[in-house]
Amino acid sequence: MNRMVILAEKPSQAKAYAEAFTIQEKTKTYIQLKPDDTFPNGATITWGVGHLVELKEPHDYKPEWKRWKLDQLPIVPDRFLEKVSKGKWEQFQAVKKLLQQADVLVNAADVDREGSNIFYSILRLTGVKGKPIQRLWINSLEKDEVRKGFKNLQDNDKDLRLFDEAKARQISDWMVGINASRLFTLLLQKKGFSSHLSIGRVQSPTVYLIYQRHKEIENFVSEPYYQIEGTFQAETGSYKGMAKIKEKDKAKVQALMDKHGLKEKEDLTGNVQNIDKKTKYQKSPKLHSLSTLQSVANRRWKYTPSQVLKTMQKLYEKRLVSYPRTDCNFITENEFAYLVKTLNSYQDTLNVSFTASSLKPKKRYVDNSKVQEHYAIIPTKSVPTQKKLSGLSREERNIYDEVLATTLAMFHTDYVYEETTIYTNVHDLPFKTTGRREVKRGWKELFPKPSQSKQEKEPLLPNVKNGEQVGANLHIKESMTQPPKPYTEGQLINMMKTCGKLVNDEEDVEILKEVEGLGTEATRSSIIETIKAQKYIEVKRNNVYVTDKGIMLCEAIEGTLLSSPSMTAKWESYLKKIGSGEGSKQMFIKQTSQFIEKLMQETPDALQQVQVRSTGGKKKWNEPIAKCPACSTGSIVDRYKFYACSAYKEGCKVTFPKRLAGKTLTNNMIKTLCEKKRTKVLKGFKGKKPFSTALTLDEDYKIKFDFGKKALDKS
Repeated sequence: MNRMVILAEKPSQAKAYAEAFTIQEKTKTYIQLKPDDTFPNGATITWGVGHLVELKEPHDYKPEWKRWKLDQLPIVPDRFLEKVSKGKWEQFQAVKKLLQQADVLVNAADVDREGSNIFYSILRLTGVKGKPIQRLWINSLEKDEVRKGFKNLQDNDKDLRLFDEAKARQISDWMVGINASRLFTLLLQKKGFSSHLSIGRVQSPTVYLIYQRHKEIENFVSEPYYQIEGTFQAETGSYKGMAKIKEKDKAKVQALMDKHGLKEKEDLTGNVQNIDKKTKYQKSPKLHSLSTLQSVANRRWKYTPSQVLKTMQKLYEKRLVSYPRTDCNFITENEFAYLVKTLNSYQDTLNVSFTASSLKPKKRYVDNSKVQEHYAIIPTKSVPTQKKLSGLSREERNIYDEVLATTLAMFHTDYVYEETTIYTNVHDLPFKTTGRREVKRGWKELFPKPSQSKQEKEPLLPNVKNGEQVGANLHIKESMTQPPKPYTEGQLINMMKTCGKLVNDEEDVEILKEVEGLGTEATRSSIIETIKAQKYIEVKRNNVYVTDKGIMLCEAIEGTLLSSPSMTAKWESYLKKIGSGEGSKQMFIKQTSQFIEKLMQETPDALQQVQVRSTGGKKKWNEPIAKCPACSTGSIVDRYKFYACSAYKEGCKVTFPKRLAGKTLTNNMIKTLCEKKRTKVLKGFKGKKPFSTALTLDEDYKIKFDFGKKALDKS
């Protein structure tokens, strides 16, 4: 008798498989299926509980590796071994027993690298060898798909390559994490650091991306620029336009006005020179991969990337959507065929009704050659009943509707709008005005309308005629250059994917397809969660900010390969090669060892410049800068974000800012202020224009600008 044992990744998955067949018996550790066409001798389904098995820790190899000591680095075992994860012993023993009794094994873990890793790591630790192994490869947990998958089990060649890739990733992450975290922490502790830094192959460059944006914002100096804006009054209404000039120097703008004999705020006459109308057609968005869904959901509902993945996992287990951890935006003709058949029911579910513009597959969405492991995220054939829909949580409903609308949009007509450009001449100076008018909503009617504020950006233009004379009023408009904005969590997912190249437009993301990003589609959201948990970043109102601890980490890794997103991307691209059989796991682990050797040599020098900051844990007070000018007991010390009196517990409230009008106040300036009550004239303050001033200390110990005595200082 041919005994088949099927290993699923987790209980919920095992349950979904079992429900596609007839169950004979359920126990705490396995489900027995009755014999049928697919399993003539029946089959047993058992499961992991996520990772039943994990890599051993340093002290499992050598007890002396438990203590963090510089002279024991690098920690690189000769062979990397595994152990049963904490608290999972009972399930592991049950799985081991079943695998020992089996004649044929089926790997039915998730259809990705991690799934392959979970199956083979368990198998290796059980010591079961030499049994035929088959692979279940499906993209949906729907009963039909599960039955079809078990009828067409695949061989495990591809799976073994994915296992090698996942293992290489796991081992290199272990090596970098263990060695770099200890190396940097111990070296910084020599300089007075009182906490620990956790460093990772992918998490550290991700923090560094956010740190770079923080620096750009911090170093940004807002400057004024000038343009000429015209307000025009036509018979049918008013509109605004801009002349083609944008200068930092107001005099140049004024010179152009003078050249054309124009004065501000004067009633002038303009002439409509040309009206250019173009009809534009916008195709519906590509089908969703996990990251495009994460960024849309973040933009629309402020959901975090990990919230979106969790919600998608629930919808997948409810058999409503296809496999979530996909980086593909295409489907094959097979999926397209069932979508066409189910089109009307999907429309009813979404409560919309339209006639499909075409039922033929378009290359923009349907391309067999672009689908490798998984196709794009689409609804399954199971159309939910009203009861099932009303049982969904709000997040599940929002995400399901988004997947449904994006899929239906591929059958809808284009969004059509008319773009109008009016050129108005005033004394031979041309002004340009653009506006758009919606002609046909097309696929956009499937999605919730954006809020009014977004739509107001495109003004509705009055109906003007060519050659018409219009009233004109001009003024020189002053605007300020704006600093870059912090990333949102949705943008961060895109930044990781495009490896630090800022791409706002979905179209541009397609152009950057070839860029291997930071992490994989399946791991990016958990990397963001990790660096949040490590307190390297914090998210406020959906914007991502680097913390003091994150800044210190980044100053420590600056200039090393750990801060380089493109370096990490090269690692990812080599890892992918292992999965496709073009690279070797041994080679990758060897390269990681060399990388760690290099870190060991370079880091001690690199950390000379790093200023140790208090980042939680016991605070280390810096040296006193000067005696407190207010109380006789305390001294002014650097509290990292500001200066303050060390006798604050005794009630002295004296504090000084670290930055004032865009300029950093140094220890020396504070010392001078405390001792002499006044500094010399200092340059580099920023207001509307940069300015210089001396600083004085008033009787309330507040810093004030002193523009007086300039001559006195310069003499």
